[in-house]
Amino acid sequence: MLTSGIKPGFGEEKLKNIKDPKVGKDDRGYYIYTANENVKVYFGDFYEFLEKTEEKAQKEFTALRKKVAECPEENEETLAYLRAKKIIVEQLLLHISKAYSDSLNLSSVMSPWCFGTVVLEKIEIYKDKISKGQVHDPNIPEYPFFVLRYIDEIYKSVLLDLFEFPSKAFSMRWQYTELLKKYSKVLSNITTSLQNVVMMIKSGGGI
Repeated sequence: MLTSGIKPGFGEEKLKNIKDPKVGKDDRGYYIYTANENVKVYFGDFYEFLEKTEEKAQKEFTALRKKVAECPEENEETLAYLRAKKIIVEQLLLHISKAYSDSLNLSSVMSPWCFGTVVLEKIEIYKDKISKGQVHDPNIPEYPFFVLRYIDEIYKSVLLDLFEFPSKAFSMRWQYTELLKKYSKVLSNITTSLQNVVMMIKSGGGI
């Protein structure tokens, strides 16, 4: 269970009733061969990793919130740094909660390093949305340049520290991204082919 009281989405009772060839059970418990990597990941190990990371991130978030509140407005550089770090930690906590509580999508369960790359890219997307004015974030001042600059400078090191990963953990990120893109392209091609077949049948009077 997370510190917020959220329970794991795939508890033992739910796992008992799952009929999916990727999900199995052995002496260590239930496991899944993950969609992105096709590696064996135990549900218990994944949830334990999220719980440990969330506890550490919550402590960091509480400390940052206090520092931001106490930092004088004239200390713009320091305040920008603290706000940037607070955004990163806040986004991490958000995605931990989503993955931990997901009870519908088995692809939400993955290896720690893969989860790390997912959060890494989510923060990059979020930073891009902030820069384009597409999201309202209370941590962003009227002129967000310095906050965005600090996010860009520190987000990888902040995540590596909170995940307790070595720096090489993020070197695999493009492998996962390209794999997802490939699956997306294949599905798109299948959909297009089916639509073409249906159109041909319709034009020939078969439907």
